[in-house]
Amino acid sequence: MDLQSLSMSELYALRDQVEAEVVRKQSAEKTEALKKVQALMAQYGLSADDLAKKATTVRKPVEAKYQNPADPSQTWTGRGRKPLWVQAYLDNGGALEQLAVA
Repeated sequence: MDLQSLSMSELYALRDQVEAEVVRKQSAEKTEALKKVQALMAQYGLSADDLAKKATTVRKPVEAKYQNPADPSQTWTGRGRKPLWVQAYLDNGGALEQLAVA
């Protein structure tokens, strides 16, 4: 197809046809995908509610291993990045074991 030989109105019409065909094909693909999903759901005995459920696990909170001697409300589990108060304590010559919760 030689696009340069088409007039502006012909190009606009062609664009409209292409956009309509894209929408039609997207709709057909979605319908086909939905049929496949429904077939799999029936095969495994799943419902729409089963698909909506989140696969979350409730984690038990980790107990604090370290506590700030200057402010006992500040604690740290020992996981992740060191809090500023831990780093400051270590920078001043303290040992991490000294911060351990008794």
